[in-house]
Amino acid sequence: MRHYPVLLPTVLEYLNVDPAGTYVDCTLGEGGYAEAILGRLTSGQLLAIDRDANALEAAKQRLQAFGEKVSFFHASYGEIDSVTRSRQVQGIVADLGVSRRQFDTPERGFSLQWEGPLDMRMDQGQSLTAADIVNHYDERSLADLIFKFGEERRSRRIAKAIVRSRPIRDTKHLVGVVERAVPRAPQQRIHPATRTFQAIRIAVNDELAELEKLLERGPLLLTPGGRMVVVSFHSLEDRPVKQAWRRWAARDVVTILTRRVARPSDEEIRENPPSRSAKLRACERTDTEWQPLN
Repeated sequence: MRHYPVLLPTVLEYLNVDPAGTYVDCTLGEGGYAEAILGRLTSGQLLAIDRDANALEAAKQRLQAFGEKVSFFHASYGEIDSVTRSRQVQGIVADLGVSRRQFDTPERGFSLQWEGPLDMRMDQGQSLTAADIVNHYDERSLADLIFKFGEERRSRRIAKAIVRSRPIRDTKHLVGVVERAVPRAPQQRIHPATRTFQAIRIAVNDELAELEKLLERGPLLLTPGGRMVVVSFHSLEDRPVKQAWRRWAARDVVTILTRRVARPSDEEIRENPPSRSAKLRACERTDTEWQPLN
């Protein structure tokens, strides 16, 4: 849960906002990045994307003073082509974390701390929910999912416990099942169910596939000199960003601006502890002739 945008000054530094430019906020959330970007625009425009219809409505209220400078889109960041209509933009930003609003709403089912339904959908219009995965995937598929998307080495033990405890009623029931299967070690900082919840959430929302779409198309949408900034919160997100930047740089499409990842300051971590895992990577489109995408 983050109470204000992580690494906001660093995001703005790397975006280097052109007051007349067009920018895309791929993960609008509570509107923190969007508000800061809009405050720097004069004749420019912001395209604001979010999969969560509730987040969009809340952000519309927060940003209403900016009027026609901002356009809102209920979509995934993987759909950036359709949002931009393949037009050139001066900057793209994506914060891949889950918003405070989503974590703090028990009925969304994202948090270990609250009793809620096994939902975890960012777009509540989609059909697949966490309950479908937890209660209907076979044991092997469930274990593979928890291992792959949660990097949980005890995935088989957890999957076996889940299958034996079915039907899993809600988030608290799932937390209890995981805790009993893999009790917290004395030196363990994170909750035993954290990685399992992460894995299920990623699977429900197909997050890594959507990220790959963004990384394969985003740099091509930048005008020469335009910049793309991505903030991630675990290695499954950061690794594809790092690899994508290297692929594009090898083709002379972008220049990597962050040879080492940017991280929050000690002060920011003290004020906002969940920011400690944040990593920022940025790239800049090289000065080549821009061509619209097909």
